[in-house]
Amino acid sequence: MFDPARATLRNRIDSGRCLGVAWLAMGSAAIIEVVARSRPDAIVIDLQHGLWERRELEAAIGLVPPEIPVLVRTAENTPFSIGMALDAGAEGVIVPLVETAKQARKAVAAAKYPPHGIRSGGGVRPLGDFVSYVDGADKIVVIVMIETAKGVANAEAIAATEGVDMVFIGTGDLSLSIGTFPAMHHDHSVACADVHRACKKVWTPCGIFTPSLEVAKMRRSQGYR
Repeated sequence: MFDPARATLRNRIDSGRCLGVAWLAMGSAAIIEVVARSRPDAIVIDLQHGLWERRELEAAIGLVPPEIPVLVRTAENTPFSIGMALDAGAEGVIVPLVETAKQARKAVAAAKYPPHGIRSGGGVRPLGDFVSYVDGADKIVVIVMIETAKGVANAEAIAATEGVDMVFIGTGDLSLSIGTFPAMHHDHSVACADVHRACKKVWTPCGIFTPSLEVAKMRRSQGYR
């Protein structure tokens, strides 16, 4: 659970090293508790494609010690969805399907309190010590996902958006968008490289999901590249 005095996620991202992240969709706080014992570099709770309800989300984040950052992939790029994730105690959000710098600015604004954004003050956890929470809220991380052909075309402008801490490439939806699914052949690799290059140009960290060696071998045996 986010503790402004112990926030570490931005430093971990800026280190440039790979992060061992548990990405969870089943909607079970009990699973989160078990996963936290393995001490991952971060935990991602997936509201976009997962089975999470709001009360279970609050319970799950509360079970994670503050030294393990919790990110929430929001259901959508709206102030309600982003604010709900942060009010639950997340240290950051991953905002899906960002295709323009305007949409990136919208995500950043939803994650920040006035005068830098439009986030509403409230939530059971922030209000526990709202003064300290607001003082440390600048440590909250905003990650936007580029996962469409339009997003790739606008990657540099998205990555350069003030307040965007990281760009994450959504490889699955990207393959659907550019017509390479399921093989993810050369054109898919080129699109991912274009996003990475755009991020490097403006000094914004860029991430991509890398499965375990066992999963990678299985995908290759099934014809994926």
